[in-house]
Amino acid sequence: MFRASTMLRVARLGARQMSTATGRPNGSYRRFGRTIGTWMVGTAVLASAGYYVGKDEIDAFDHEEPASELHLSPGQQFKGLPIIEAESTGRERLVVLGSGWGAVAVLKTLDRDKYDVIVVSPDNYFIFTPLLPSATVGTVEFRSVLEGIRRITKRIRGAYVEASAVDVDFEAKCVLIEKPGEGCAWLPYDRLVVGVGAQSITRGTSGLEFCHKLKTILDARSIRQHIMANFEKVMLPTTPDDEKRRLLTFVVCGGGPTGCEFAAELHDLLAEDLKHYFPQSVRDMVRVVIVQSRDHVLNMMDSVISEFAERQFARSNITVVTNSRVQAITETSLRFSTKHEDGTVTEHEIPQGFVLWSTGVCLTPFTQLLCQKLPDYQKNKHAITVDAYLRVKGIRDGSVYALGDCATVEYPHLLEHINELFESAHHEGAEITRTELEMFVKNAALEFPCAAGHLQSLVDNFGHFDTNHNGTIDRSEFRSMLEYVDAKLTALPALAQVANQEGIYLGHVFNKLASLQVEHKSKEMSADRKRRSEEISVAPFTYHHHGTLAYLGRAAAADFGQGQTYKGSNLAAKYMWRS
Repeated sequence: MFRASTMLRVARLGARQMSTATGRPNGSYRRFGRTIGTWMVGTAVLASAGYYVGKDEIDAFDHEEPASELHLSPGQQFKGLPIIEAESTGRERLVVLGSGWGAVAVLKTLDRDKYDVIVVSPDNYFIFTPLLPSATVGTVEFRSVLEGIRRITKRIRGAYVEASAVDVDFEAKCVLIEKPGEGCAWLPYDRLVVGVGAQSITRGTSGLEFCHKLKTILDARSIRQHIMANFEKVMLPTTPDDEKRRLLTFVVCGGGPTGCEFAAELHDLLAEDLKHYFPQSVRDMVRVVIVQSRDHVLNMMDSVISEFAERQFARSNITVVTNSRVQAITETSLRFSTKHEDGTVTEHEIPQGFVLWSTGVCLTPFTQLLCQKLPDYQKNKHAITVDAYLRVKGIRDGSVYALGDCATVEYPHLLEHINELFESAHHEGAEITRTELEMFVKNAALEFPCAAGHLQSLVDNFGHFDTNHNGTIDRSEFRSMLEYVDAKLTALPALAQVANQEGIYLGHVFNKLASLQVEHKSKEMSADRKRRSEEISVAPFTYHHHGTLAYLGRAAAADFGQGQTYKGSNLAAKYMWRS
């Protein structure tokens, strides 16, 4: 972490560099520098405070006795397999699957002694995924992006099992966990949180065994070793020139944030570090290629940022190939097809010494199995469908939750309810007045909380939808309003901040629901009644977008939504990302 004074100097230096490069008046850039500098200083102070407060809180439990080890129930089995014994404490057992952003946010938000918590994950650490591309080239060390799960669970006296979930029985409320080579066991739960993430889409491409992926710290270590091994092979006197060029051709499949940031970090490694140890003749052979299936890289961000990224890559001699799909990968080559504007398709094959597969995501085998058990409710092929409270659709008692990359929130389609909504909106006459629309938005926001913000924008833009300017909204204009809201209710992006906010939300929800346990136990309550009681006690999840940041190699770009962007190829932009 940089000192605040250093960050402020960096921001001012970056502003001076921009004013010199563009020839524009320095005054506006001084103001820009002060603004960015203030933002960076504030970020540094808040981050430092949060880090030390969180660290002190965790440190306070370091000397306590850890949770007791788990045991199998003697003589008890379920479906022919042993059952992990549940210690009777009077509290509900909360089982959390995964150790990513969503799962860890739940654990860090939970109040102590509210639940008996058991975390199940094949990885005994939490990884700060935005810095994984940096770890592949040594910009940050592996230990700097890791935090042990046992240290996190100790605060809430939770237990941890290094295993993977392979099956679940919703009726018996048990999840089957397995450690390869060590056997399986059923783990009972009262509430289950599924935060196992997602896996990369293969798209039917052959030869993926020759690719690297970037999901775990082991992936990052393997990538670093492969890069350096290629450079060392190139330095052997016995290596032919054609083989040298192949070894130094690095291909990234996928132009999303991970692919672009890895390409940028790889360029920085070559431009800033390896130039001191390898001759110019070797560096001139290096080629970095990004193969993107869409028409732009970073297509999930504003088009201004996509175009800026492509210009930045062109200046860095990073080749970007768009509208292209990888067909096959061999140990020494990669074949892809490019679709042109006239509809024609051309085939290409290039030699490669390294391939990173960084495409979209889809269901893991476990989440796919979970969806297959709920066929009437789980029809999404890419994620588990959850309601506005992050509960898995199809579970009657609402005891199973999902969050992060493995889940998608189901949004309502208001246009399907146009008849009843239009009738409820107007009271006098055949059209809706502005006052009636304000009342309709207020009531509809209660019924569709996830659309509340977009519904309010209908009132703010009343004149835009009132196309005939008569001061009222007729049925066709109301239809346009609902189409506008439906278009805005898109699936949440697969970002760390989404999973983090969902985890914090669930942690607070569980804290509130813990106080209802006594009431539920003292009364004979049906599953539906219990579910309604919980809905009254908590508000639905609402996502607040804080912007998306991408590092582009001595440059950075940020998309804050609603057309607000930042992009810069200067020292301030670089250290805004690194801070």
